[in-house]
Amino acid sequence: MLCCDVRNRLVLLAAVVAGMWAAQVPAADHQVLAAGQQPDDVRLQPPKDLNGYFPFHVPATPAQWQQRRAELRQRVLVATGLWPWPERTPLNAVIHGKVKRDGFTMEKVFFESVPGHFVTGMLFRPDSPSDGPRPGILCPHGHGGRLQDVGPQRILEQIERGEEFLEQSGRMPKLARCAQLARMGCVAFIYDMLGYADSQQISYEVAHRYRSPRPELEGPEDWGFFGVQAELRLHSIMSVQTWNSVRALDFLAGLPDVDPNRLAVTGNSGGGTQTILLGAIDDRPIVAYPNGMVSTAMQGGCTCENCSLLRIGTGNVELAALFAPKPQAMTAVNDWTRDMMSKGYPELKRLYAMLGAPDNVDCVEMLHMPHNFNAVTRQLMYSWMNRHLGLGLEEPITETDWPLFTKEETAMWTDEYPAPPGGIEYERRLLRQLDERDRALLFDHRPATPEQRTAYAAAVRAAWETIIDRDVPESGDIQRTKVWKEERSGYLEFGDLIRLTSAGEQLPVISLYPTARSWNSEVVLWIDGQGKTGLFSGDGLHPDVQRLLQAGYAVVGADLFGQGEFTTNRQTLTENRLVDNPRTYAGYTYTYNHTLFVRRVHDILTLTAWVTGDEHRPRAVHAVGVRGGGPLLAAARVMTGGRLDRVAVITDGFRFRSLKRWQDARFVPGAVKYGDLPALLSLSAPHPLWVNDKNELPLVTGAWEASGPVTVTTAAGDAVAAAVDWIAAGL
Repeated sequence: MLCCDVRNRLVLLAAVVAGMWAAQVPAADHQVLAAGQQPDDVRLQPPKDLNGYFPFHVPATPAQWQQRRAELRQRVLVATGLWPWPERTPLNAVIHGKVKRDGFTMEKVFFESVPGHFVTGMLFRPDSPSDGPRPGILCPHGHGGRLQDVGPQRILEQIERGEEFLEQSGRMPKLARCAQLARMGCVAFIYDMLGYADSQQISYEVAHRYRSPRPELEGPEDWGFFGVQAELRLHSIMSVQTWNSVRALDFLAGLPDVDPNRLAVTGNSGGGTQTILLGAIDDRPIVAYPNGMVSTAMQGGCTCENCSLLRIGTGNVELAALFAPKPQAMTAVNDWTRDMMSKGYPELKRLYAMLGAPDNVDCVEMLHMPHNFNAVTRQLMYSWMNRHLGLGLEEPITETDWPLFTKEETAMWTDEYPAPPGGIEYERRLLRQLDERDRALLFDHRPATPEQRTAYAAAVRAAWETIIDRDVPESGDIQRTKVWKEERSGYLEFGDLIRLTSAGEQLPVISLYPTARSWNSEVVLWIDGQGKTGLFSGDGLHPDVQRLLQAGYAVVGADLFGQGEFTTNRQTLTENRLVDNPRTYAGYTYTYNHTLFVRRVHDILTLTAWVTGDEHRPRAVHAVGVRGGGPLLAAARVMTGGRLDRVAVITDGFRFRSLKRWQDARFVPGAVKYGDLPALLSLSAPHPLWVNDKNELPLVTGAWEASGPVTVTTAAGDAVAAAVDWIAAGL
């Protein structure tokens, strides 16, 4: 409680601020902007897509970079469905069908990245004795597949252009690099992306050519990739492939002839994407050569290279930077990487220099070459591996030809090892299995000790913090533009524009104050699913808003993004705006853009910062979420914590899992995986919370008792009136 003197000064301040207005536009319709106008808000621009511009801004100090690195690493883990890390189940690897060539051997491999899901590939080893374990090099292949054969005519054309040198092995460039790495004394493993070669449990058409919804795989209990239920659980083609890459590294590192302390990764195009991601989340590789995808331009066009949440506020150059200061190199050629020498590489050089390893990053300009991992580029990679894995080979390192493998030599599945089942039923089964895995890890058990409960809550909170992706702003970052003031019967109404300067965002806000002598120095944020018009009813105030004013509270409402004055017809948006892409995949939009739901949560955080900041100095700020605003407020409370004193959430029975479409304005990627609305409510602990939802409240009241009890009240009847009563009672 404030002393009488301080309270009197606050009342005087309210009167003075009210007197500063010169009444301008009559505000009978409670609109802040003139008819037809919209806020000056960067979010009204078209959503960003994979062909946007993705610069890397190097932090000023190593400490700032380490903080940024931790945030980005967690983002990659969350986006790819790997936060927290799943259990590494037995690989049950089978190695068979050894084939010899001059200087190396090749064997076929399959193992289970999760039980029943098989990763297939080829293992290349030197055909010579060794004094000890050898370096291991993982080779994600990219589009075209590990068995891609350019054919006898095209290889001659490539040789004539100087792109390839050898007439036989040059036809299969992805295998040529593995063979040469083995001849250099390394163990190389190349494994299939989903839908390529022997990985057919999920077909190529599903994994890489998906275009349109599949109604038969959109059910709430029985779903496939790309639908809303998969997106709510962060189950994507990219997430499965990234986990396959982690398990492929497990396989390689576990071989008796491989030194687990000398691991490297190199891939091109889609394989370059996997190289970037693996280097971002796995500490084991010590050298990387992510070719063909480190760029500030196009970020990857395939469904397997995009997943919701991944590149919001970042891009491939910065994601590649997560590998620093360990050695990595790449090329700039005549594709989307063409500008790397001036956009991207200088920033990587600056980061590596700041971290004390200026020679550990390299980018070679070869603009006369197309998108490739051809013989010229492979030679650069061999030299990089030779240098940083300490192979001690004389340079230049050049490939020598070898006879191509026959179909019999590369056939993975045989009578002894039959192909595993695939198709739509398998797809359903795999996603159910992933869902069960995640639920077992996160929600289908109760931690037994306070330490376990604390860690449990921290993991879920961290995921939601990544999804929401914003703290409460600093009050100094907020600029207020006074638009109009109206004196009403018993209260004052103010129309303001509130600008979050650093983000380029602006909110139309209505503030209602009791007469100066009756304000109790407390504020209630009215978070309404219809925006600030929810403060009013007919020709007057909403009855419960009126009761708050009569009890001495100020009440503040805003049009959150996509509500009210953000739209030309003043109708709240019910669906997200999507990027212009003919393929109907959520990842093409949400890999790069926050959803409407999250942007509205951001606006609540901005509103909280403004109301609790230096300009108002209230002694308490409360909030009530009504008519669709409840879930938004529950999510905002995760970030505001004690900045909001008493919070009342009317859920209307909403659950994210009930959504039918990922275009819905209420959609949030990963919301079901991380506990749905009950988990958000539980993260209010230990701050006072009122909720009218009796369903699943044990999660709210008991899951994370280590944080302190959550104050929960349930009520029947008029939920809004009950919520206002609870706030006004000061419980």
